[in-house]
Amino acid sequence: MYDYIIVGAGFFGAICAHELHKKGKTVLVIESRSHIAGNCYSENRDNINLHVYGPHIFHTSNEEVWKWINQFATFNNFVYTPVANYKEKLYALPFNMWTFYQMWGATSEQEVKEIIKKQSSVITGEPKNLEEQAIKLVGCDVYNTLIKGYTEKQWRKSATELPKEIIKRLPVRYTFDNNYFNDKYQGIPVGGYTKIFENLLEGIEVRLNTDYFNTELPEHNKVIYTGPIDKYFGYKHGKLEYKTVELDHMRIDTPNYQGVAVINHTDKDVPHTRTIEHKHFEKSDSPVSWVSWETPVEYIPEKTEPYYPVNDASNTEIYNRYKAEADSQSKVIFGGRLGEYKYYDMHQVIASALNCAKTLL
Repeated sequence: MYDYIIVGAGFFGAICAHELHKKGKTVLVIESRSHIAGNCYSENRDNINLHVYGPHIFHTSNEEVWKWINQFATFNNFVYTPVANYKEKLYALPFNMWTFYQMWGATSEQEVKEIIKKQSSVITGEPKNLEEQAIKLVGCDVYNTLIKGYTEKQWRKSATELPKEIIKRLPVRYTFDNNYFNDKYQGIPVGGYTKIFENLLEGIEVRLNTDYFNTELPEHNKVIYTGPIDKYFGYKHGKLEYKTVELDHMRIDTPNYQGVAVINHTDKDVPHTRTIEHKHFEKSDSPVSWVSWETPVEYIPEKTEPYYPVNDASNTEIYNRYKAEADSQSKVIFGGRLGEYKYYDMHQVIASALNCAKTLL
């Protein structure tokens, strides 16, 4: 008899398992994949820790979360400074004075703001979608060069169909600061992410290659479910949309392929959105390199991996129906990016999971 069966060995599930196990609860973790760590899973190849499901950069300003995660990993001082490639011309990201200089030759905040004000005057009133919000923030030139093609490839939708909140996640600076995140703490776990999950799940029973929906489970009191919420309820209110990608990993016989961890490809005619050179996350001295090409693909429930929820109006309406049903479940707790249909960053998932565990203890 288990106190808890936890469905999913990603951050939310593994953290709940760890915290509950630490307080003496009997816990079984089941995972449909052949490995723990969810989309944070990393593999060591040629002394390079490959982010198998795409790049994960840990960042937070939450002191509690930072102290907590440092129990399970040592973080390096990696700072995320991606580069954008548009028609073979390179631009600095996130949007900062380097970007504006490369775009317009502008060297002062006043000059940049005047250009943006002039270009964004085509948007009147409150922005209604991502395109209007982006133009309002950075003007037409930056939008058309660095946002439109990339975003529409990434989400497989017109920017006019996407919620404006997505673009609000991106910083805009009037300094020569290429650090993508504003958070106090940032880094990559030395040795890869998988080690964190091995430490979290130490001493806990984990069953891999186990599908919650097609497995006869042992007796238990409660379930913590971190899979897609629509799948749990048999898609009765409709299928939720997710952004998903395919990653083509390639070993390249060179010590340095692109000189930076991530390049965003913003030209709509280039099918992939990013190239990721994993050795730069931890400054590996491997004589070879592993590079991944990330290409958005159509999300097909139960056939492709769900990555990011599409929190537009129609999907939110569907999710709210599932949420109402989930709230009525006395023995099932829904958590994580898929269970709550939220665009969580890693530190936000950790905070949510720690809070969930506290309420259960």
